[in-house]
Amino acid sequence: MNLYLRYFDSEVLVNSADEAIAFLSAIDDIDMNPVLEKDIRDYVASDVYYPKRYKIRPRVYFIIIKTEASTMQDFKEKKAVRPAEGQAAKSAPVLMSLNEPRYGWYEGTIFFKRVQQVPGTGKFQYRDTTFVARVKAASGMDCYNRIVEHLAERVDRRSQFPSAKGKNFKFQFLGLCK
Repeated sequence: MNLYLRYFDSEVLVNSADEAIAFLSAIDDIDMNPVLEKDIRDYVASDVYYPKRYKIRPRVYFIIIKTEASTMQDFKEKKAVRPAEGQAAKSAPVLMSLNEPRYGWYEGTIFFKRVQQVPGTGKFQYRDTTFVARVKAASGMDCYNRIVEHLAERVDRRSQFPSAKGKNFKFQFLGLCK
């Protein structure tokens, strides 16, 4: 496990917490104290993989990212990205099939935020809404576009529709059109 550290234009890829602390100690703006040093060591020892951001002063931070990359170039080219558990196997085929041209019937399910008036108060609020439709489409993306066009004409225009690539839109190819 390596660590990528960046503070403005200063960046480095190191192998240990000691090297990270030495790099940060060399920067004048960063006040390396025992509390900060302990926190960095705890972060490195933990099995948390999200980036860690440390505040130096208002709107000024340095970051530490755990990575499997062995060189800075590998890190920059994202060759050693650690995928979220269970996500890599599922998301790639769905994204690839989204634009795959395949004319036929699709069943699309979209989860969106619909603006509705609250009875009695006259105020508006967002409500989670699920909409399922079967449409003739040329691809999964075309299915998404047709569903959103249909909904946009029938719900308040302030409603919020998710991205077709996100987890709030699912589609299934049902078969060829006759």
